[in-house]
Amino acid sequence: MANITKKVSWSSRADESGNTGEGTPLLNGSEQPRLSRQSSGGGAIFQIGRLSTVDLEEEISSEEDSLRGRPKEIPHNEKLLSLKFESLDYDNIENQLFLEEERRMSYMGFRCLEISRWVVCGLIGFLTGLIACFIDIVVEEMAGIKYRVVKENIDKFTEAGGLSISLILWVVINSVFVMVGAILVACFEPIAAGSGIPQIKCYLNGVKIPRVVRLKTLLVKVFGVICSVVGGLAVGKEGPMIHSGAVVAAGVSQGRSTTLKKDLKMFEYFRRDTEKRDFVSAGAAAGVSAAFGAPVGGVLFSLEEGASFWNQMLTWRIFFASMISTFTLNFFLSIYHKKPGDLSNPGLINFGRFQNDSVAYNLYEIPLFIIMGAIGGLLGALFNKLNYWLTIFRIRYVHRPCLQVIEAMLVAAVTATVSFTMIYFSTDCQPLGPEHSEEYPLQLFCADGEYNSMATAFFNTPEKSVRSLFHNQPGTYNPLTLGLFTLTYFFLACWTYGLAVSAGVFIPSLLIGAAWGRLFGILLASITSTGSIWTDPGKYALIGAAAQLGGIVRMTLSLTVIMVEATGNVTYGLPIMLVLMTAKIVGDYFVEGLYDMHIKLQSVPFLHWDAPATSHWLTAREVMSSPVTCLNRIEKVGTIVDVLSNTSTNHNGFPVVIQGAGGEEPAKLCGLILRSQLIVLLKHKVFVELARSRLTLRKLQLKDFRDAYPRFPPIQSIHVSQDERECMMDLNEFMNATPYTVPQDTSLPRVFKLFRALGLRHLVVVDDENRVVGLVTRKDLARYHLGKHGLEELQLAHT
Repeated sequence: MANITKKVSWSSRADESGNTGEGTPLLNGSEQPRLSRQSSGGGAIFQIGRLSTVDLEEEISSEEDSLRGRPKEIPHNEKLLSLKFESLDYDNIENQLFLEEERRMSYMGFRCLEISRWVVCGLIGFLTGLIACFIDIVVEEMAGIKYRVVKENIDKFTEAGGLSISLILWVVINSVFVMVGAILVACFEPIAAGSGIPQIKCYLNGVKIPRVVRLKTLLVKVFGVICSVVGGLAVGKEGPMIHSGAVVAAGVSQGRSTTLKKDLKMFEYFRRDTEKRDFVSAGAAAGVSAAFGAPVGGVLFSLEEGASFWNQMLTWRIFFASMISTFTLNFFLSIYHKKPGDLSNPGLINFGRFQNDSVAYNLYEIPLFIIMGAIGGLLGALFNKLNYWLTIFRIRYVHRPCLQVIEAMLVAAVTATVSFTMIYFSTDCQPLGPEHSEEYPLQLFCADGEYNSMATAFFNTPEKSVRSLFHNQPGTYNPLTLGLFTLTYFFLACWTYGLAVSAGVFIPSLLIGAAWGRLFGILLASITSTGSIWTDPGKYALIGAAAQLGGIVRMTLSLTVIMVEATGNVTYGLPIMLVLMTAKIVGDYFVEGLYDMHIKLQSVPFLHWDAPATSHWLTAREVMSSPVTCLNRIEKVGTIVDVLSNTSTNHNGFPVVIQGAGGEEPAKLCGLILRSQLIVLLKHKVFVELARSRLTLRKLQLKDFRDAYPRFPPIQSIHVSQDERECMMDLNEFMNATPYTVPQDTSLPRVFKLFRALGLRHLVVVDDENRVVGLVTRKDLARYHLGKHGLEELQLAHT
């Protein structure tokens, strides 16, 4: 399904004329077909006026491929929700098949399943560590070759003249690498753009993002991030590791690859959304651990995004995957650095050890750290707002793959040009001592025995630049150098994030913050009479890095632990926590976090932790979709096919009702069945008449549903003859006989808590006699949590 959106109708009640809902215009102005009530002799069929359209098969159709180059109709209004996203079934479907399988399983069988979970988590950690090791080695080797070639060229033409040739060489090399990375993303797998963290946040939240955990996505992500970093963009390779770990987890846990058409017949029990989500959490944590060498931080990162489904054993398994990932990366990097067994490289980025003497702080410095946190919040809010406007511009005008590739190359060329210009005009020359840490020092116009300090920040990978800002001796940078670098790199990083390349924002944020944090420390020492107490600007670089990163991404708990683990010193745990909290509070006052902003721009029905603060006056009646498409417990096949084929609704969940005695009493709820289940039943022709005539070869099992997961065939591919349409289908054995229900007067906060705590996809609203009056879905709730103006509009609509 193309990226179609529809206007949100704030009221679910019928209007005075009796219509169940207004025609909802699409973004392009066309009208949504008006839905009418249908009746069938076989059952009570009603259409939901506002339920979202879904796409059961993740494969992009040929029609989508033909539309890929056209302008994508992505909404910019917070009251629009995209219809291409469907929810995940995080609540187990407890039908008769599931219960029979669980009851037949012995205690030893459950123990074997638990052991299998640990094995899968170990494999996830191991493979994620190998991928991180591969990325790190390739980036280091290719970037090393690039910087050596450019450095030799600059050294050659500094005295002879003709530095313009060096500039052209630098621009061409960067542009070629970025062009390759952009082509991979824009033309082959657009979902691999960026860091992938917003998409994984959505997945753990319960939203199915098409193609987000595919093998092809992983390959494009890995090679794309290598090209982006080597191409000199203001990006980092750490953020995409979270997405990479999640893809590895999703593939390993299923024991097969739908892309490669290979099925190892392993881990079949885990082929459902509930189990897959747990392993994706472990993969995301392993990615964080591999990126920053922070196993505990990885666990807390996953906890922040999906705490509602955690339990003690799952926590231990995720921690195990994180530790295996860190150890694997550590071990293989020690071999690469020709120091086997020296496990001193726990993550892709190594901030270096902060010694207690050099980073000691006093109580009176804590207010200064809080001030730095506020500055980070302000700069983060500015960064996010500028990136928001830039993203809107890209959505409207830079929508074709060719334009996306050209823009990425333009950014690469501008980045190289700005870097060269800053280095060329810099007069900050520092002595090149025997203990210098610069890997590619440029002398340029400095005297013999000196190097250009500006080149240390620009002429290096971002990770090494961060480390130099943390640990270089006082006096290594002058204030003008740091100020100019902060200003230029801030806008370059803002322009870069959102390009059609695989890249992360963690390291650029840390680099910006480290630069202005070190500048803060230098200025503090210069304006005080006792400058000796502020002798080491490295600690202010650390605090500034935390403040800037917190102001942009708005993470608190996990980011605190990640920073503490990455620096290897718990001394700054409290200051970092205070700084991140301050940055979040200040930043949230102006604009939301970068990841949340991009999630909203994609119109994803993302559910936050809590319902709106002033929503207690709302009830389930106001948020539910009604009337509802219901099916009888024994339903006519033709009716089911017609309901599933109705493209104007395309619902995912159907309450199953039972008629009263003689058909005179109203139908009452007795279960809930999903579209995917009905499609499998139709595919295997589980009809009552065929069962009675013994034409069916075997009884349908859960394995049949697991084999079809997760790419259930579309209803258009199911052939049902005219005679089969007259058959009946018994849904008793396959429906969830105990769906979650609420009375229609249940408050919205309570409904919200049920969805977030239980991972629900559908919540049936019933009256006092257990009759279905509505259905609450994720999108119904997301409409009321789209921003601070949403409730005001709803209140005006009701008054």
